[in-house]
Amino acid sequence: MLKELHLNPDVIKFLIFFIPYLFIARDVIKHAFKNLLEKKFLDENFLMTIATLGAFAIGEYPEALMVMVLYQAGEFFTDYALDNSKKSISSLMELKADYANLITPSGVKKTTPQNVKKGDIILIKPGEKIPLDGIVVEGSTSLDTSNLTGEALPLPLKPDDIVSSGCVNLDGMIKIKVTHEFQNSTVSKIIEMVQNASNKKAPAEKFITKFAKIYTPTVVMLAIALVVVPVLFGAEFSIWFKRALTFLVISCPCALVISIPLGFFASIGAASKNGILIKGSNYIDSLSKVKTVVFDKTGTLTSGVFKVLEVYSSNISKKDFIKFAAHAEHFSAHPIARSIQAAYNEHVEENNIKSLKETPGLGITVEVCGQKVIIGNSSIMEKFNIDYPKNIEGKTIIYMALNGEYKGYLTISDTIKEGAVETLSRLKKDGVRNIVVLTGDKGIFGLENSKTASLIDKTYCNLFPHQKLEHLENLLKTQKSSETLAFVGDGINDAPVLARADIGIAMGKIGSDAAIGAADVVIMDDNLTKIPAAIEISKKTIKIVKQNIAFILFVKALFLILGAFGMTSMWGAVFADVGVSILAILNSMRMLCFKPCR
Repeated sequence: MLKELHLNPDVIKFLIFFIPYLFIARDVIKHAFKNLLEKKFLDENFLMTIATLGAFAIGEYPEALMVMVLYQAGEFFTDYALDNSKKSISSLMELKADYANLITPSGVKKTTPQNVKKGDIILIKPGEKIPLDGIVVEGSTSLDTSNLTGEALPLPLKPDDIVSSGCVNLDGMIKIKVTHEFQNSTVSKIIEMVQNASNKKAPAEKFITKFAKIYTPTVVMLAIALVVVPVLFGAEFSIWFKRALTFLVISCPCALVISIPLGFFASIGAASKNGILIKGSNYIDSLSKVKTVVFDKTGTLTSGVFKVLEVYSSNISKKDFIKFAAHAEHFSAHPIARSIQAAYNEHVEENNIKSLKETPGLGITVEVCGQKVIIGNSSIMEKFNIDYPKNIEGKTIIYMALNGEYKGYLTISDTIKEGAVETLSRLKKDGVRNIVVLTGDKGIFGLENSKTASLIDKTYCNLFPHQKLEHLENLLKTQKSSETLAFVGDGINDAPVLARADIGIAMGKIGSDAAIGAADVVIMDDNLTKIPAAIEISKKTIKIVKQNIAFILFVKALFLILGAFGMTSMWGAVFADVGVSILAILNSMRMLCFKPCR
């Protein structure tokens, strides 16, 4: 009897196919059984296990084995595609330096970046990563900033230059005074943003998740009905059972579940290659619908590098005027304040500065050498009832009063940022209908260039921070529900507007911590042309996602109908599942090679 069993051709044929099947399908069967115990069995593992074991039960050995082989091949290909798409983002995750060379009274001590405090001096040797943000106090070198900004050319660095963590020191040895502790450093923020990005799903991803929960149990019930109903009417069980198994293989939703999130993930990777950090796939969807872009002016559309042009003093020498102004602005980091400090270009006695109060959008009140100084725009003059000339035209105007008496004003210029004209032009070509500028200045000084001015649809000047927010609210009310509004800014005053806009875009290099934290998209190198690039990447992503959804649903529906009527075999089912998945994944992977217009 045992001899006959061993010689039975059917048993041998079964073992030839079933043994490799168990080896290949072990992970799928394990997950299906585990999910069954946890009452989460209606997934692709369950469907593939039931379908292939059923195929063995009716003698379809080659089909059962090949279904699992091709399914596992598809899973391998999916993992490979995901790994490739992660490489662009993993380079950001690897920006973190393992150590910092801390300079102490007893010498250089190697320690973790987390142990370095603000104000400490660290040494950066050639080839080392910059562990913390800071200011160069000694030495010069060039930096590789490609992981942060996407820029291939080295960045020269000299004393007093600001440096961000995550860059690589290429040649010289430098010393850096730390300005941000590790938890507030550029690298730490990037890591947090990347880790949180996957938690923010786009509407298409949320739709697929909900769809799969309804779709999977529905097709299982239909497969059961496909066997039960015909058999009740006298049909042959084996024929309809085979059709039901084919139906189950076709119905696997893995093509949708895998390819759609992969498309968004690849898009975030493509953006990071270009120095654009998108904090979640939901923002990709919103970016693709942008029809209004609102810009802050100073430091965003203009360079933010100001220069004092003229000093017009009254009852005080120009030298003393600049002296009081520089002392009053000494502790301010505002670009205008820095230009006044540069114009003075002498030592400031900090002990002579007392009772300083800065009012965002107005100016500063402070006591300097026993004199009460009021300095700022026209609004601060009016606030303190200072009589000043109101008909002055020109660039940015900064007024000053001493002890309640008007002492004159100075004019400051700004210049348009490189790439501004190209950016505005590309935004128009990308379908942005409305470009708006909000500024605290009296006019669009620095944007007088005719090409730039002609591309701006509306400018609102002389605004306080809360008025910027009010204008943004009005713009949001007037736009269609299917459209989105993006705000681009860089300063601490822009944080509320960045947070309120549908999409907040911050300039990461010179942007304040508050602005970067409030933004949804960060341009790591302050290159304005990255803004239309982000929109172009998003539009391409949504186009690919829609292509995948339409293609997958059409093929699935077609083969489900064919399978139900016995017009396709298990091989057709394999194509409808694994083949369609691979094609959709390949389509999604195109995003990694996508290059926005230059």
